[in-house]
Amino acid sequence: MDFAPSARAAEMKAQLVAFDTEVVRPAEPVYRKQREDSGDIRYPPPVMEDLKAEGRKRGLWNLFFPDDEHGVGLSNVDYAPLCEVMGSSPLLGEATNCSAPDTGNMEILVQFGTDEQQGRWLHPLLEGEIRSCFAMTEPWVASSDASNISSRIERDGDDYVINGHKWFTSGALDPRCKVAVFMGVTDPNADPYHRQSMILVPMDAPGVQVRRGLTVFGHDEGPGHAETLWENVRVPASSLLGEEGGGFAIAQARLGPGRIHHCMRAIGLAEKALELLCIRAQQRVAFGRNLADQGVIRERIAESRMQIEQARLLTMKAAWMMDTVGKKAAQVEIAAIKVVAARVATDVIDRAIQVFGGAGVTDDFPLATMYAHARTLHLVDGPDEVHMRQIARKELGKYEQFRADAPLPAARG
Repeated sequence: MDFAPSARAAEMKAQLVAFDTEVVRPAEPVYRKQREDSGDIRYPPPVMEDLKAEGRKRGLWNLFFPDDEHGVGLSNVDYAPLCEVMGSSPLLGEATNCSAPDTGNMEILVQFGTDEQQGRWLHPLLEGEIRSCFAMTEPWVASSDASNISSRIERDGDDYVINGHKWFTSGALDPRCKVAVFMGVTDPNADPYHRQSMILVPMDAPGVQVRRGLTVFGHDEGPGHAETLWENVRVPASSLLGEEGGGFAIAQARLGPGRIHHCMRAIGLAEKALELLCIRAQQRVAFGRNLADQGVIRERIAESRMQIEQARLLTMKAAWMMDTVGKKAAQVEIAAIKVVAARVATDVIDRAIQVFGGAGVTDDFPLATMYAHARTLHLVDGPDEVHMRQIARKELGKYEQFRADAPLPAARG
């Protein structure tokens, strides 16, 4: 296995770090002030458009696409260290047009969208002119099992009529959000994996309601996570993404790359937390000694470094397999990193909070927000338990020949 990035990717990472250091980080106070001055937590600060223009000027745009037509043609192994850099910087992903859920939506539009759909939605997304959202999770069913989805997409002549109740509709609260990728049932009588379809819905279509933003550990701002209602929403039949009954397959095609992107960013988040932990430990004195000289603190630093390196190696292996043998063959590795990366990010940030003391849980420092994000990664794109179930099933399958399907012993009277 060769995890070394290409010369081009190494150069691009250096350019990305320079962009972040020289332009993006200095703009963070401006970004926050513009949002605060607006009095609207959803307000998109104008400085972001300046950052996007500069990112595009530097050739740091749509980096996640593995082809030259839509992006810069980086492999997953090449993109991984770039995505890690984005994970440590809160504005860098959007400044390079590499933010979820737009990245996943663009990927499936390339793979499954018609020329008409790509012209109307993909091209403005690629240009960073609009945002999008993804409507799959529902409040009344266990949405980790996609076969539970209950929202309906029903054919009516030349149209489809959509009814459903969704939440954690990522990106729906952004005023620039113009289109939703909506998952619902088109044939309730089909088998569980062919009941659902995906359809493109303009956010200004009659019947679409963005009810509220959902707080995550008290945090709620920006594009956020929305509770949405879809009542008799009518769209042309040409809005169907792919074919009827293909929703589950499209979801898997979307979530595979999305999961590895989440993991890459989570490692960047953990690196940032470890950096903050080490700086704090060097600066603070307790009981006559620097925290950095305390054995318990050194142990936590060492544990964090080891965990990050292990997670990075496993993530790079998954990226390498996606590049060489494809997403299907890398299913176990993708599932594993989804669990491990979230776990490592949460652990390291938690240790950093402890070293910061009371300051760590305030908004005076970024750790509380970072923790809220890391903790949600245990649920995003499937909870840890679903991925671990998949890994265990695959592992046990190697020893199926030893299975004893003996009847249960009779109950004793």
